[in-house]
Amino acid sequence: MSWFESFILGLVQGLTEFLPISSSAHLRLTAAFADWQDPGAAFTAITQIGTETAVIIYFRKDIARIVSAWFRSLFDRRMRHDHDATMGWLVIVGSIPIGVLGLLLKDAIEGPFRDLRLIATTLVVMGIVLGFADRLAARDEQGGRHRAVKDRKSLEQLNTRDGLIFGACQAMALIPGVSRSGATISGGLLIGYTRESAARYSFLLAIPAVLASGLFELKDAGEGHTAWGPTIFATLIAFVVGYAVIAWFMRFISSKSFMPFVIYRVLLGLLLFALVGADVLSPHAGENAG
Repeated sequence: MSWFESFILGLVQGLTEFLPISSSAHLRLTAAFADWQDPGAAFTAITQIGTETAVIIYFRKDIARIVSAWFRSLFDRRMRHDHDATMGWLVIVGSIPIGVLGLLLKDAIEGPFRDLRLIATTLVVMGIVLGFADRLAARDEQGGRHRAVKDRKSLEQLNTRDGLIFGACQAMALIPGVSRSGATISGGLLIGYTRESAARYSFLLAIPAVLASGLFELKDAGEGHTAWGPTIFATLIAFVVGYAVIAWFMRFISSKSFMPFVIYRVLLGLLLFALVGADVLSPHAGENAG
């Protein structure tokens, strides 16, 4: 991997990690369209450390409060009913599905799951799911001629069952094209949470899973076409760009619909189907390039 490739891939990672359009799919597609070698699951996992560091800094006050309350709840029974302490446990519980499936499906994640036909399918299908969930949330928030406005749940109402549902949705993002934020936000909207609450918990829930995955893959950074220097450079680029994107995205979702992302996902998926069907792109494009 050249330094130019690592710069572009780091930029793509930072731009797409927090948007519901799948960063892993865009890294894979960038390599395929440019006829570069597929950066691989290890490169994706490590560069995500950069974007998750941006999450930690952006939500540093929330994280410090949650971690502090969680630790105190281990020794002080009165703290166990504190909302922040509960959030700490719910982040742990919600991280279990992706941790277990990530280990069980490691070979598939690094191989068959990177097929462009599967990525095209997940882009379209999850785009439709996100669109449906967004419309459902909009109906509750806006009401209508024969419908009253319906209150949606906040993070104060998050419980173990909902935490596991969020976690199961996050685990779907092991397949490129699904999108970690897209899946968890869709799941949150479908079970009645506000856009902001679903997004906030989605980002907090991703921290342990992504950091664990990135650290686990560090041992592969010097193997094959994933070199230390370019990978670290891409991770730094992803951090800087990712921080700007998450700040913008949190403002965006407070008043805007997810429909632009839905349309983008569906069109990109259909384009990918057309290119693969017309033999312009091989389903495994980029895997043997470089």
